[in-house]
Parts: sequence; structure tokens; C-alpha cells
Amino acid sequence: MRTLSLFSAILFLGFAGAAPLLAADPIQHRFLCSDYSGGKVCIVGADGKIEWEFPAKTPQDCWMLPNGNVLFSHGSGAKEVTMQKEVVWEYKGPEGVEIHAAQPLPDGNVMIIECGTKRIIEVNRAGEIVKEVPLNPNPKVGTHGQFRGGRKLANGHYVVPFYSERKVVELDGSGTVVREVPVAGNPCGIAPLRNGHWVVTTGDGHQVLEIAPEGKTVWQLSENDLAGNPIRFAIGVQRLPNGNTVFCNWLGHGHLGENPHMYEVTPDKQLVWSFADHAHFKAVSQVQILDEGSLAKPWELER
Repeated sequence: MRTLSLFSAILFLGFAGAAPLLAADPIQHRFLCSDYSGGKVCIVGADGKIEWEFPAKTPQDCWMLPNGNVLFSHGSGAKEVTMQKEVVWEYKGPEGVEIHAAQPLPDGNVMIIECGTKRIIEVNRAGEIVKEVPLNPNPKVGTHGQFRGGRKLANGHYVVPFYSERKVVELDGSGTVVREVPVAGNPCGIAPLRNGHWVVTTGDGHQVLEIAPEGKTVWQLSENDLAGNPIRFAIGVQRLPNGNTVFCNWLGHGHLGENPHMYEVTPDKQLVWSFADHAHFKAVSQVQILDEGSLAKPWELER
């Protein structure tokens, strides 16, 4: 009995001296973002502080490149900028165009979608257009309402949100329409997934949708699904390696200062992270998560 008591005492002391079980640390993200209404592109640390920023007129798309530079679209053009804030590449669109999408490609070119000229172009490092694909929006739609953040796919196709026409269009490399998917809202952002699905944000439709190749919606996050955190204007989006979805809650159209700029949501629609800094940001339109484990070459990300 004495031996058993001694063993019990040692066992108790062992447990008592062990580190207590702690709750999981809260999610924090380092990220790159475009503040459309604030006129800047920024890198924000996991502590929420701005690490780097560069002025830009109405920036939309933004990407951290493998060389450490930042590529972004703005107004009627696109730029690549170093951390020392040197512009090392630039495309200037024709007068009157709007550019809401600029995507780096594996060959070093940049895909750009132009509203006004109604075209997809690919631009090389010398700033030369090496490919042009025509787009055919409804002629009644004005420049601002034509397109938003499209993407080139690994198979050479393109997916383009036709903003005012409430549809997402897939075209082959020559511009032939492969399929059209109607969307309840104004499609803004699109993240092509490796399984062939698209994650689509719907602007004033206040929703984030995951759409299968046959056009069926297989996942949907609606305006009031996040208690106390309404979706105002859903825009830039990224699917993370853990299956969660991060998207921008653009606060224009009368909502400046009201809600978080970004949300992260699990597949079962649990809000696990949000970002709000109304002192430094107005209406954020695009985000790229820069955490270790989330980084990849831009064309390998699901965004």
C-alpha cells in the first residue's frame, strides 16, 4: 500500500507540473490589400500595423510576386513596385478605360481586363501587348459597369465577371464563349479552385458563392449569415489551404466605417477572423493572405 501511495503521489505531481491545456491562439494574418477608396496598396502585419504602402488611384487587384515586388491594377493602368517603392513595370491603358483586374502569369506576362475597350490583353515585361481577346458586353452597359476581377485559368481559358449583366462568362483562348453562369447580384471577384469550382463574390448581391462546373451553387454565404457582421458589398476573395474563405467587405455605397473590411469564414460558415481599421482604411477591395503556409506562386493561389 505504501508503494502504491508513493506511485500515486509521483503521478499526481507529474500531472500537476505539466503545462496546462490552453485554448487555440486567435487567428492572425499578415496580408496585402488594396484600399480602393483610400487610394493606396498596403502590406499589413499580423499585429494589424501597416508595414508598407504605396499610393494608387482606385486600386483593385493586387499580388505579392515571387521576387518580393507588388503588382496591382489602378484606375486605367497597372504597376509593379518594389519594397523600396520603385516602379519597375507599368502598363498605361488608353484614355477613358477602367482596369479592375491585373493577374501575373507564369510566363512573366500580365493579364489585364479593360472596361471601355472591352478586351482582355496580355502584356509582356516591355509593356507590349502580346495577346488580345475581345469581350462583348451588352452595348447598353457603360464603361464602369462592364467587367470586374477576372482570371486566366491553367488551361488557357479566361473567366470574366460581367458586372452589370449579372453573369460570369468563361471564354477559351480565342475568345469563344464556353459557358455563362447567371449570378444573383453584381459579380466582382472570382477565385478559380483546383477542383474546377469558382468562388464568386456578388457585390451588392451580399453573397459569396461556390459554383460547380455545371453551374450549380454548392456553397453559399448570405448577407446575414455572420451574426452581427452583415455582408455589405462582397468583392475580393481568396480560398485558403485550410478550406476557409477570406473575402473583402467593401464599405462604399454608404457604409464607410460601419463594419469590418474583411472576413474569414469556415466551410460551416463560422466567422473565425475579421479585420477592421477605420482610422487607416476606407473601403478595401482586394486581399492576398501572406502567412507562411498560405504563400505560393501567384498563379498557384486560389484567388
